Amino acid sequence: MNIKKIIATALLLIAFYQGWAQLIPLDPNVRTGKLSNGFTYYIRHNEEPKNRVVFYLVNKVGSVLEDDDQQGLAHFMEHMSFNGTKNFPKNQLVDYLQKAGVRFGADLNASTSFDETIYQLPVPSDKPEIVQLGLQIMRDWAQDAILDSTEIEKERGIVMEEMRLGKGAADRLRTKYFPIIVNKSIYASRLPIGIPNVITKFKPSAIQRFYHDWYRPNLQALIVVGDIDVDAIERNIKDKFSDLKNPDKEKPRPAYEIPLTGMNQFIAMTDPEVTATSAELIIKQPKLDLHTVENYRQSIARELINIMIGDRYSEVQRQPNPPYLNAGAAIGGFIANLDNYSLTVTAKPGELENGFKAAWRINEQARRYGFTATELERAKTVYFSQINASWKEKSKTSSEGYVNEYVQHFLKGTAAPGIDFEYALVKDLLPTLSVDELNTSFKKMIKTGDRDILITAPEKDKTLLPTQKAFMSWIAAVEKEKLTAYHEEVSTKNLLDKAPVAGKISKTEYNKALNITTMILSNGVKVLLKPTDFRNDEIIFTGVSEGGTSLYSDADFRSAEAANLIPSFGAGNYDDAAISKYLAGKQFSVRPVVNERQQGINGSSTVEDLEQALQLMYAYFTQPRKDTVLFNNFMARSKAALANAQRDPTKAFNDTVSAVLSNYNVRRAPQTIATIDQIDLDKAFKIYQERFSDASGFTFVFTGSIDTNAIKPLLERYIASLPALDKKEQARDLNLEIPAGKITKAVHRGTEDKASVLLVLSGPFDYSFENELKMDALKENIQIRLLERLREDEGGVYSPRVGVATTKLPHGRFSLTISFGCAPQNVENLIASAMDEISKIRTSGPSQVNLEKFKAETQRSIELQLKSNNFWHNYVVEQLLNSEPLEAIGQYNYILGKMTVADVQETANKYLSDKNFIRIVLLPNGKAQKGSKK
Repeated sequence: MNIKKIIATALLLIAFYQGWAQLIPLDPNVRTGKLSNGFTYYIRHNEEPKNRVVFYLVNKVGSVLEDDDQQGLAHFMEHMSFNGTKNFPKNQLVDYLQKAGVRFGADLNASTSFDETIYQLPVPSDKPEIVQLGLQIMRDWAQDAILDSTEIEKERGIVMEEMRLGKGAADRLRTKYFPIIVNKSIYASRLPIGIPNVITKFKPSAIQRFYHDWYRPNLQALIVVGDIDVDAIERNIKDKFSDLKNPDKEKPRPAYEIPLTGMNQFIAMTDPEVTATSAELIIKQPKLDLHTVENYRQSIARELINIMIGDRYSEVQRQPNPPYLNAGAAIGGFIANLDNYSLTVTAKPGELENGFKAAWRINEQARRYGFTATELERAKTVYFSQINASWKEKSKTSSEGYVNEYVQHFLKGTAAPGIDFEYALVKDLLPTLSVDELNTSFKKMIKTGDRDILITAPEKDKTLLPTQKAFMSWIAAVEKEKLTAYHEEVSTKNLLDKAPVAGKISKTEYNKALNITTMILSNGVKVLLKPTDFRNDEIIFTGVSEGGTSLYSDADFRSAEAANLIPSFGAGNYDDAAISKYLAGKQFSVRPVVNERQQGINGSSTVEDLEQALQLMYAYFTQPRKDTVLFNNFMARSKAALANAQRDPTKAFNDTVSAVLSNYNVRRAPQTIATIDQIDLDKAFKIYQERFSDASGFTFVFTGSIDTNAIKPLLERYIASLPALDKKEQARDLNLEIPAGKITKAVHRGTEDKASVLLVLSGPFDYSFENELKMDALKENIQIRLLERLREDEGGVYSPRVGVATTKLPHGRFSLTISFGCAPQNVENLIASAMDEISKIRTSGPSQVNLEKFKAETQRSIELQLKSNNFWHNYVVEQLLNSEPLEAIGQYNYILGKMTVADVQETANKYLSDKNFIRIVLLPNGKAQKGSKK
């Protein structure tokens, strides 16, 4: 190369690297602006989904801005925004929105963190008056909350119940370690939930002061994304939000930071309800902001490092007798101005030293010898595959996806250039990242200062915990070891020994109304194809056949259940490690499953990867693998996890619920050492083979980006070629039903002053599409009333939940559940209130208003679901399993429209009898429950 070429190349490199310092521009497809009062807005037209718009009000206001007498009031203020504003007094805001089809909690919601409070509101956009309603709500939230003293008093109990739900071992431990990891900064004393002494006693003037000081336009942004007219929305924003006022003597909004002191800190903690011994090593470092091209390049480097180090930890889990239950490491966001590299280990009982040393050894090996070129290329393939998948779906990006980008752009200046820019950037930057550069970056992450070590363990293991000196000696010992560089085996074999012998398509039918093609293959398999345009590059598939674990005796049940382990051992010529490498960078997944009444296979894929997905499916059917090492690891891990499991109150409660609702059937019994020992690998493998040896009873459903002609050769090659024995198996009726009668059970576990309540009504059910919808209406009307009464009127719960489940096979059955957390002393009154509401619906039916809310919410919900691959796929599979007509969905709007108060009342009277009523309550140790039977 002559001197001129050398100079020219150098100049090009300088220009290239200087380009990395450039700020990343904001996506030109979003319109932004700032009003004279400092109020910011982002507006974007997007039709995914059509006829919907999402409003977000983002406030740079969080718990760090609270004065000492306001601890918890940033979060309390979020609650009060739903309890009365200038144009929507008391609870009218929620009431109006429910009538428009917006669900409280699911759609209409808000969140408060240390540095921000965000309100979200998705509404239909096909009615201009609803869009205007949404804008008015945003305007009211911005500065027109009423903060009525009566409503404040009512909300205190609700917030205290929300706080109560978070109580437990994790909260008690966090109280000890959180001040340490935030270096005793302001964040240590400003957890968003607040403190009881403030929540129960603050004067209204305290929250009014907080609202006046911080809810102001120069700290706020409105984000509007959806199927709207951008120009019209911009005019509306200018009209409605220009009169927002900043305080005359406004407080400066401080940017709090957590100082990096260079110190290393250590804390070892125990708790009677902790179930395992864990260690976490946190290495704090300056936050990587995402503003420039170089920032973006460094963020890619971090993700590549996370992929590579994560693969190494996964690999150790596959070795014989791995030294810990779980371990992993990654770099990511932390709090405020910091990121962190975090290494976590969950140790086997009594083996923390051995487990942590093994985890740190993986880290030290990578630090000392670096990653390999092969690992990096695989990580790059994975990373590019992810961005490529997003780019292919760019025209199907949801409005919520855009909103999340703009939220971070407003709060932190995080780049939001749009997927086209990011895709081009990744293509340009990925090749510039060398293994040497990433190895250097990794070494810098593993710095010796700013380390926090957190150890948590069961109370009984307190004497086994190390001192800081002992723990640091573990690290030093590993770092003195003679380690060798990482080496990996990469399989050169093909997945399958030989290509399958293709079968044929014997028969084809087309349902024009549903756009579903049904095929019968030469081996008896039925295939249904449902092409859609809801996504650009997504195919979902399921194959299912009757039988499952129901065909095996109770004595063999645990081994039959363990047949689900077999796919984790690999398939064809690939063991689990080889499968993991084979899947790297491919956008597909395949997983066989054996459940109680069926065996099946679930998968998803892009169009390009579909053939490889079907190859893997074929291998799972015809060439499963048996792996003694991985099986023994599973057995040891399962037993170790049980060592202290019953110390967790929630685990004890859930085990009791499962036992009671199954009438103590052995198939629902909680896992124990004895039940684990019942699992036999040879038997589990044999059962797996039996379940997938006969494809003739299988029905496959494919939904999504399907070309019905192009897919035919793949169906013939990989599905029509599957073995067929024509067994014609049917699932066995195990008589696993919720027991009849009245049952009361109390579980006493834990130390916190909290209770969990589960109420169950159940019985026979006349299964039909119409009756399912009526039962759903009944459930939703009960949900509305319990929110109004138990939460808003009585202030006794935070979020009562009502659920309903119906089945057709083996018998038509239903169960309606009511669950909530509360203070132990309020259990009886709240149960009485809940049952009183059910009694009222049986006596008088739901109110017409509440029924109309259900209809509006359901109508708006089904509009979205009918444009979803997942909805259609699950619907078709469920209808086939229940031998129900696929056309039933066409009656949805008709059934919904004609439903009356009398219909719901009749459903309540037919099914909600207190003759079959189960109540199970979790209470703290030492608390008696009135009328409980053990």
